Amino acid sequence: MKLGAMLRQAGEDGNLPMPEEQPEEEVVAEVEPDQDVVHRAIDPLQVLKTRAQEQLFRRLGSRLYDSSMSQDQLQAMVAQELDEAIKAEAIPLSHDERHRLVTAVKDDILGYGPMEQFLADESVSEIMVNGDDAIYIERGGRLELTDARFVSNDHLRRVIDRIVSKVGRRIDESSPMCDARLPDGSRVNAIIPPLAVRGPALTIRKFAKKKLSVEDLVDKGAFTRQTGDFLEACVLGRLNILVSGGTGTGKTTMLNLLSGFIPDEDRIVTIEDSVEPQLRQRHVVTLETRPPNVEGKGAVEIRDLVKNSLRMRPDRIVVGECRGGETLDMLQAMNTGHEGSLSTVHANNARDTLSRVETMVLMAGMDLPVRAIREQVASAVDMTVQLN
Repeated sequence: MKLGAMLRQAGEDGNLPMPEEQPEEEVVAEVEPDQDVVHRAIDPLQVLKTRAQEQLFRRLGSRLYDSSMSQDQLQAMVAQELDEAIKAEAIPLSHDERHRLVTAVKDDILGYGPMEQFLADESVSEIMVNGDDAIYIERGGRLELTDARFVSNDHLRRVIDRIVSKVGRRIDESSPMCDARLPDGSRVNAIIPPLAVRGPALTIRKFAKKKLSVEDLVDKGAFTRQTGDFLEACVLGRLNILVSGGTGTGKTTMLNLLSGFIPDEDRIVTIEDSVEPQLRQRHVVTLETRPPNVEGKGAVEIRDLVKNSLRMRPDRIVVGECRGGETLDMLQAMNTGHEGSLSTVHANNARDTLSRVETMVLMAGMDLPVRAIREQVASAVDMTVQLN
């Protein structure tokens, strides 16, 4: 009997009738699925993959880090031991499942885990890892959230350690930020807890395998043929040039293009935090900064390298990016016989570039009047190339 009818009848005769007995029905609660749980559903092969990895680490031991072995020898050894580890599991796998498993484990042991596919994709220009559960990529100037995931933050941390250790750098709680590079030259920035609150974060600016020419950029509509000819004439005329623009506008690409116009007979010294410029000339000396050691000593900054480069008899100095006190040393170099030098600066427009240069010179700690700084800038910088 409906509850409303029961109450009406109770009002008429004063008695509340007992409800009719109904057969018990199974109550099924409809619960909305947790979208995050659904999204992060474990791959059926994930447990097997983890066990195979653990067996592989036990089998290989210290041999995995044997510096005397070539990359080909290491890969052959890992493939053999991995085959034995999978056989030991005694679980029947199809050809496709076995291929997926072997590829995933080899990527984790020898490569960069789920990022391998994006590093191999030439259409991807940047990879951004926001913890173990979110990998974004930039393709064609647009950001995309991918389906790829790391197994855990520990897995991501192992990949970061592998990247930074190959270039002689370290990342730990005492030094939780690090700039590094991949073997192909791609720029890497990593930051870990406690600075990165939600887990390790990794950003990779991929290295373009093909060096863009003036013709490529004209075809893409970046600038006109006349602009390209003008820029080439400026470099050949030994003008000091600052390339300015916001993040991702192509400052390094433009720096590489301009440096390509430098004659082969010139001696060039390049200076960077992590080496990016791609110079085709033969007479090039490449310098790279060094972070402090465990005791916080031994750091070599861009400013130190700029000062040292003046003793190396350079015809031109190329600084990947001026971002601090080294700007003063760069201006001094431009003003003391090293015409035709190049560098990049973060700035919103050409006028802001000059203001930024003034500010960065003040960061050198020299008590210089603004008038003197402006005179230095005016005599040193011949042209800025602003990118949008």
